[in-house]
Amino acid sequence: MAKPKKHVLVCVQGRPPGHPRGSCQLKGCNEVYQAFLEAFQARNLWADYALTNTGCIGPCSSGPSVLVYPEGVMYSGVGAADIGTIIDEHLIKDQPVERLRAPASVW
Repeated sequence: MAKPKKHVLVCVQGRPPGHPRGSCQLKGCNEVYQAFLEAFQARNLWADYALTNTGCIGPCSSGPSVLVYPEGVMYSGVGAADIGTIIDEHLIKDQPVERLRAPASVW
């Protein structure tokens, strides 16, 4: 595999209900990751971009969290409906999606 243009990391961390840190899993991260998988497949993005599910990457209480490298842009509160926008704007056009960016206090 050639070096990807960008690497998308999707938190799929699960914790029990009531855990003080919360978790992306309790907020729908599995649907977010599945939407990325389906979009990558449908749009044939695997040759240019990498997608990885991860454990905790930070702001659990504001998940689901998605991190895009090499820029190091953290998104929070991502829903499955946001995946097309992240792909179109950030991955393809190199323009991070400002409305989804994690607050500076978090990342």
